[in-house]
Amino acid sequence: MPSPERATVGWDIGGAHVKACLLQGGEVVDVAQWGCPLWQGLDHLTRALQAAEARWPGLGAAQHAVTMTGEMVDLFPDREAGVRGIASALSASLPVPPGALHFFAGDAGWCATAADVSRHWEHIASANWLATARHAALVFPEGVLVDIGSTTTDLIAFGNEGVLTTSRTDAERLVSGELAYHGVVRTPVCALTQRIEWRGQARHVMNEFFATTADVYRLCGELDPAHDLYPSADNADKGLPATRQRLARMVGLDERDASAGEWLDLARAWRTAQVDAIAGQLRRVLAAHALSREAVIVSAGCGAFLVPDLAAAAAAESAGSVPRRFAAYGGDVARVARHAAAGTTTWAQVCAPSVAVAALFEREHD
Repeated sequence: MPSPERATVGWDIGGAHVKACLLQGGEVVDVAQWGCPLWQGLDHLTRALQAAEARWPGLGAAQHAVTMTGEMVDLFPDREAGVRGIASALSASLPVPPGALHFFAGDAGWCATAADVSRHWEHIASANWLATARHAALVFPEGVLVDIGSTTTDLIAFGNEGVLTTSRTDAERLVSGELAYHGVVRTPVCALTQRIEWRGQARHVMNEFFATTADVYRLCGELDPAHDLYPSADNADKGLPATRQRLARMVGLDERDASAGEWLDLARAWRTAQVDAIAGQLRRVLAAHALSREAVIVSAGCGAFLVPDLAAAAAAESAGSVPRRFAAYGGDVARVARHAAAGTTTWAQVCAPSVAVAALFEREHD
């Protein structure tokens, strides 16, 4: 694997995954993701960092740029303690000298000391979306970032080389519609809709943790197994019969009560429900910032496959304009080195904040 000597490693420390990017000379040479159920303990973060060191020996020679969302997990009593705890764990576990670890603090710049992290924790908390949108804004003059991950979706308008929203916190973005707690892996299916149309009838669904969106997209054939890292709702296997059984429970049935084709129809109905829900929030964001038809929709995340249908659904119900140009963060924003391994562009798409935070750091510290 490539060496991180004279390089920047970008980190996105989430509550469920650790994502990392190795940048050399402004180009992406490798990107990786590890499952990290942070709510179960900081030892999971330590193991992910050890896996990164095994992949990229000599991490101490690199500069490190960090963003995070993991401070939200219930391991920590509050978000401030979460930011401090994650920063402390990184300082203790990464073999880097003082001054080589830099935390992205959005409008407050970069923090390289424990005192700065403590002072600016509110700017550091859950700022990964801001890094990705700022990076996209350096490439396209106007657009909206649609980053659909395993758990959440970010919908961020940008222009004039910066983000257009004044929102900065998750709480503010939940009000504005710029943060949707919809993802393609970990979201409980019962959160998508209260009634589902199937077999010619609209029926209520069971408000139980019987199935997740991973079951929906696994059955639809759209979820890459490399992104399907978490146990199923019932801790059973992820084969198609078990997947159908979990979806069947949502409507009070068993897998044997319908054909494979009918269960696929049900999965597609839930897919439509999620697309419609996120499209509603996209319409709000576009209306708030009055983007022109020349704007571009920049897709990112492991759920980027939903973006074309999301835009179509938004356009169908919108009296205003919805951008018709599309770009992929991994291929059109991230600068992937020609000698990078096959699949690096795809992983840059999935792990966009880790790429963005490394790229912004290198750009601002030339």
